[in-house]
Amino acid sequence: MSHHFRLLTAIAIGFAGAGHVAAQTAPPQKKIYCWEDNGRKICGDALPASAAANARTEISIKSGLPTAKVDRALSEEERSAAQQAAEAARRQAEAEAMQKRRDLAMVESYLTEADLRRAYGERTALLDESIKASKLSITTLQASLLSQLRQAGDQELAGTPVPPRLTRSIQQQHADLLRQRQLLAAQEQDRAALESELADSLRRYREMKGGTASSASAPTAPTNTHDQ
Repeated sequence: MSHHFRLLTAIAIGFAGAGHVAAQTAPPQKKIYCWEDNGRKICGDALPASAAANARTEISIKSGLPTAKVDRALSEEERSAAQQAAEAARRQAEAEAMQKRRDLAMVESYLTEADLRRAYGERTALLDESIKASKLSITTLQASLLSQLRQAGDQELAGTPVPPRLTRSIQQQHADLLRQRQLLAAQEQDRAALESELADSLRRYREMKGGTASSASAPTAPTNTHDQ
């Protein structure tokens, strides 16, 4: 290779490298920014700091066409609301995914609706026994409280002071009765919720089975033995 040819090659490579650098350092295309300020449309080739949070349209000077639309910046309250909405959506998606896994586990655990009903029947029976015990306790407390109130009334009618011990016992019996009634109310709510859960589980069970579950086990309300 001659010296002259090597020189031309070096010059050509040099121009190619210069062109590559020029392409890398080429200035960005100029833009026109258009935004609104107090109902007035304003356009300019620079965006002032006072308009940085405004909604705006960016237009290419070269083509005259819009290249981007930028929404206005959200306020602190709006950002907080958006974050809360995103968090709620995430939790909802997680809950739905968890419910899906539970449904799959339910279908794998119970071959038929009868199996599923038996499982709920065991829980129902335990609740019914608890409700029976609470009702019996309430009846006993009411009878004891009524007897003590009669004793206190008789002593007051006879002009005899009610003994402090009897007064304390009446107060304790009344507090126990209120607590037992609250417990019974909670148990009855749990019982109603369990019936609703059973109906919902049967519906989802059939959906997961693709409608192939036996129709012979049509949903019926469990026996309310606690009302007996």
